[in-house]
Amino acid sequence: MKAKRNSLLVTFLVAGLVVAGAGVGAAAPGGVYDVKDYGARGNGSANDSGAIDKAITAANAAGGGTVRFTPGNYKSANTVHLKSNVTIQLDAGATITGSGADSYDKPESNQWDAYQDYGHSHFHNAMFFGDRLANIGFTGAGTIDGGGNLITGNPKSGEADKILSITRCDGLTLSGIKLRRGGHFAALLNGCKNVVSDKLTIDTASDRDGWNIISTTGVTITNANIAANDDALVFKSDYALGAKLPNGNVTVHNAKLSAQCCNALMFGSETCGDFTGYQFSGITITGAHKSGIGIVSMDGAKISDVHYRDITMSGTYSPIMMKIGTRKRCGNNPGVGTISGITFDNVTGTHTGTNFSPTIWGADSGHRVSDVTFTGVKLSVPGGNGTMGTGVPSNDASDYNPKSIGTRPSYGWYLHYASGIRFVDSSVEFAGDDGRPASIVNNSTDITFDHFTAEKGTKSPFDVGFQSVTGYCVKNSALRVNTTGSTSTC
Repeated sequence: MKAKRNSLLVTFLVAGLVVAGAGVGAAAPGGVYDVKDYGARGNGSANDSGAIDKAITAANAAGGGTVRFTPGNYKSANTVHLKSNVTIQLDAGATITGSGADSYDKPESNQWDAYQDYGHSHFHNAMFFGDRLANIGFTGAGTIDGGGNLITGNPKSGEADKILSITRCDGLTLSGIKLRRGGHFAALLNGCKNVVSDKLTIDTASDRDGWNIISTTGVTITNANIAANDDALVFKSDYALGAKLPNGNVTVHNAKLSAQCCNALMFGSETCGDFTGYQFSGITITGAHKSGIGIVSMDGAKISDVHYRDITMSGTYSPIMMKIGTRKRCGNNPGVGTISGITFDNVTGTHTGTNFSPTIWGADSGHRVSDVTFTGVKLSVPGGNGTMGTGVPSNDASDYNPKSIGTRPSYGWYLHYASGIRFVDSSVEFAGDDGRPASIVNNSTDITFDHFTAEKGTKSPFDVGFQSVTGYCVKNSALRVNTTGSTSTC
């Protein structure tokens, strides 16, 4: 009889543990952990951060799983700490909202602060933070909203300036969800690899940056919709983790991007480590008050093997800007970088507002932008200037912005210290009559205009000018050409 009672007691205790396990994380790997089972209220007023952390810890302890948010408004006033093998699933109607309670993790110290802006140097002060994690994700159809409480400048202790802050991860999925009002960054990655994103929406036009992908390799982004105030989708490499790290093997397809004040699709300005292997296609850009497409190497990076295809731009101040600068803001004494092996195919752009001509600018004769081909690139710019001198404009070599170079002496393409540049089946035109030439090439080598058309200003002295160019060729083009100290190869 005693043995029977003991058996019943064991059965009862085991059953109790199984029931309790629903709330303490005893489920098998791959289980679903509803944050409400861990104390989350989802009523928009109670602070649910602690419950979210508990659910994540439970899923991680079980070997991995999905932390689920059913419909509701989950206020999160503290930093949530991500863990490996855990996916955050936001159901439709579920929103996680930031708080102004100033209770987020403090920014950590960083001995390499001097090499990048404050926001890039500190990662802990975020709504969600994770470091050295594997196989994590944010999926579903819900929203994470800073709620207007995240800081767009340098935060004080307890303030957060980003929604997602993830460093040194391997295996990240960002799909289906929406990030709103992200402060300085809606999403900031640094030192990660194997990132996949599909149908991600970022709406942070009232705040600052959309998605900064820094020192990261192996990225596939499809069907993104990113509206930012500062940079929308930007690839960078800084020294925040104390090393020059690689970047590349990236594909971005079918994206909609806009940047109210700054750059829509950008390399830099932080450019310590090298970048190689980028494919951009099917992208629509609907505003950028700096560059629609920007490629700058400011801190010693080599940027190569980058390809743009089927890109449509409107409302950009500078449709395409390529520049090698000499800021050298990176550890280990960086030299001067390079930009090479770039192609543009079937790209159209309307350029509005401030008149920054599309530009290719190398640093000097030993550091040229090289091996760039434009095929079917058709740009429309504002024009409206009178005639002016054709001398080299001023340049701030430490500034990456289009305005760092003075007014270009051509309304269309301006090339300075470039090599191996080809324009094929391409064109440039203006909205208002302009007295400048369509294009000027200065201190360059091996430049070809083939089947190139340019609108002629009523007072422009010529259409394309070559100044100290070794090896230029204009063919199959009805252009008025002016040469000074240059030699032809056709």
